[in-house]
Amino acid sequence: MEIIVSGGDKVSVSDEVFDRDYNEGLIHQAVVSYMAAARSGTSAQKTRSEVSGGGAKPWRQKGTGRARAGTIRSPIWRSGGITFASKTRDYTKKINKKMYRAAIRSIFSKLIKEDRLIVVNKLDLSEPKTKLMSQRLVELGVDDALLVTNELNSNVFLASRNIKNISAIDASAINPLDLVSFKKVVIELDALKAVEGRLQ
Repeated sequence: MEIIVSGGDKVSVSDEVFDRDYNEGLIHQAVVSYMAAARSGTSAQKTRSEVSGGGAKPWRQKGTGRARAGTIRSPIWRSGGITFASKTRDYTKKINKKMYRAAIRSIFSKLIKEDRLIVVNKLDLSEPKTKLMSQRLVELGVDDALLVTNELNSNVFLASRNIKNISAIDASAINPLDLVSFKKVVIELDALKAVEGRLQ
């Protein structure tokens, strides 16, 4: 199939990658998996068995007039263990590479069919200025878009980070969440070819 590059030129791309059926269930699975992998799950507390000390009985069972106690590490004591202690947790939801790539192909195919994918030759800016990026976005006719460059471009990244509903990444960082979160995707031609190579 052919895709029109901003400016009028046409470029041929693989039907295998960019002309697939929309699979909502698979895309949902890929997005959930990506979001779950971003969760840290690093909180941790100690139970009464993990807190140090408390090996000896604080006082004898009877005769002191105080409540019986078996350990100073009881959850009701100061410095004791936590009753329902939170533990480190892995939130990862496994998804096969084949399924993940299929989800990305499905998203790109939908973007093309809905005219939401804008291909440009180059997104480079002479300076990392928000004003320059705003002018470029007006030229492209977008106000809610993901900008994808072939390689990490500091000028594009810095110029776009202060603009609402605009985000910039390089081709290697493409993920299902970003692709479905914006109305349009503006991608460099070299980045598109790089993505095509990875998804075949």
